Amino acid sequence: MEGFVSGLLAGYGIAVPVGAVSILIMTIGMRSGFRTGFMAGAGAATADLIYATAASLGGAALVALLTPVSLYLRVAGGIVLVALAAYGTVRGFMPHAEGRTEPARGPFGTYAQLLGITLINPLTVVYFTALVLGRDGAAASSTLDRVLFVPGAALASLSWQTLLAAAGSLLHARLPEAVRKGATVVGNLIIAGLGIRIIALALS
Repeated sequence: MEGFVSGLLAGYGIAVPVGAVSILIMTIGMRSGFRTGFMAGAGAATADLIYATAASLGGAALVALLTPVSLYLRVAGGIVLVALAAYGTVRGFMPHAEGRTEPARGPFGTYAQLLGITLINPLTVVYFTALVLGRDGAAASSTLDRVLFVPGAALASLSWQTLLAAAGSLLHARLPEAVRKGATVVGNLIIAGLGIRIIALALS
């Protein structure tokens, strides 16, 4: 069970710090309700699952593969976040957005969107690889530990993302429409700021 516990800790370690993806999941939950917010969180958790698996199977080799293109991935991620924030902000001011319960892309489109956004962050695989290699130490960990590490990380990530979606959906149900729209715009502006920061740090 040591591998599973290590995976849980790793999953919470990457998911809990507040970042653009966390704010985006809460914003989607607040705008569109729990089902779509949950699918957004599931998309992010799936990306963590993929990277945890990659790190457990051969993370060092994958890091070496991604390093030459990490700059482009980070810039692309920042651009995507800014574009999504612009779309969300404009949509928040649109009168016909009132009364809608889901974005036009639907829950599964939202899942794919968050999966893609999280996947283009190479820092995730670097994080998981550092944990896997650090846990191994001088001796290789058992195959069972490596296998259990992956579901532990995925479960932790999914549980946290679900909590964010639930928090957003509670606001969706309780806040007046005008306040909810204002909060959605503020959330998107924060996402845009984080996207710009990612681009600036990548290019500096």
